Amino acid sequence: MTLTWLAIVRLGLVQMCLGAIVVLTTSTLNRLMVVELALPAVLPGLLVALHYGIQITRPNWGFLSDTGGNRTRWIIGGMAALAVGAMLAAYGVVVMAEHFAFGMVLSVIAYALIGLGVGASGTSLLALLATATAPHRRAAAATITWLMMIAGIAVTAGVVGAQLDPYSPGLLLKIVAVVTAGAFLLTCLAVAGIEARVDASPEAEAMPFRHGLAEVWAEPRARSFTLFVFLSMTAYFMQELILEPYAGLVFAFTPGQSTSLSGAQNGGVFLGMVLVGIMATGFKIGSLRAWVTAGCLGSALMLIVISTLGQVGAGAPLVPAVIALGFCNGVFAVAAIGSMMALAGQGRDAREGTRMGLWGAAQALAAGFGGLLGAALADLLRVVLASDASAFGTVFLIEAGLFVAAAYMAMRVMDRPALSRTTLVPGE
Repeated sequence: MTLTWLAIVRLGLVQMCLGAIVVLTTSTLNRLMVVELALPAVLPGLLVALHYGIQITRPNWGFLSDTGGNRTRWIIGGMAALAVGAMLAAYGVVVMAEHFAFGMVLSVIAYALIGLGVGASGTSLLALLATATAPHRRAAAATITWLMMIAGIAVTAGVVGAQLDPYSPGLLLKIVAVVTAGAFLLTCLAVAGIEARVDASPEAEAMPFRHGLAEVWAEPRARSFTLFVFLSMTAYFMQELILEPYAGLVFAFTPGQSTSLSGAQNGGVFLGMVLVGIMATGFKIGSLRAWVTAGCLGSALMLIVISTLGQVGAGAPLVPAVIALGFCNGVFAVAAIGSMMALAGQGRDAREGTRMGLWGAAQALAAGFGGLLGAALADLLRVVLASDASAFGTVFLIEAGLFVAAAYMAMRVMDRPALSRTTLVPGE
């Protein structure tokens, strides 16, 4: 048996819980450290980078879920670690106000736990989706789970922001405790009994992790797709830290307007994801390969447009261009996730979790590297070129080039013969 639509939505609730907890640590606690505690922005930045770096352990978690024959326990265990880490991170912020060194030690431990929890729970969840979702439902499953994660992020950020005013340490701890406990309980209820009712992959042969990883890395398709994920996600995240400064410096956007710009971009991402889910699964239009390629090329085109608009400056239609960029990003992202699900089952049997972990680690490293690369290049080019518009515009053009390269890789890695049994249009 494969996952029903209801089961896919239930697993999507786990993604929603992951997003709800992580946004507390990357957004709310980040702001408290910088504003309320007047700490340098680099400190929370390094803590967030730590949580991304720890996710290089994703292949280990995927391998453990392959060999253990029970992905559910890793999903629940990872969520427990994530909840404890988030609670400890909030306590660390409170302690920093009086004992900075001790608070930082607590925070380092907390963000390491957060990285481990996201890696264990998220990788095992995706592996379960990959092994138990019918091929024609994979694009929709990817759409549903990622939209629910975005919803978890948006709702949690909005509700917590409203409830946290006026701020007090006690109120912070109470709110974080409610969110983390609620997310853990909802995860337990959401996954209960699902794995037992589907045909998941057989338990993998017991062997040392490095041997299992070497087996997967020896597969040309898995290795090539890992490089594709790293390249495309580096391009995806390069603009994350520079788009709002670009809008302020070159287009004279106010802080409120630049914040709204990010909201508009996420709205475009949402629409792009919905489009792929409806068109690919509902109307059977296009393969995952085609949607990934279209999303990459569309993103490259819009980055060129955004770079060109910088030469016009204030008054140029930046907002529509950013919405269009978000839309193309959403098309690419959800199709790439669906492709991961399709490719995870190809190659040696019972290694779906290891493959998903390998690609998840590549994605996490690319997220940290891409954001850092974009910001560093923008700072360097602002000095060299002595023009904000040209400096940021050049970075966007480099990002566009990476997206074109990613589209080329997608055409090579996801060739038609290899995916004939998993494309969204039967027989295509």
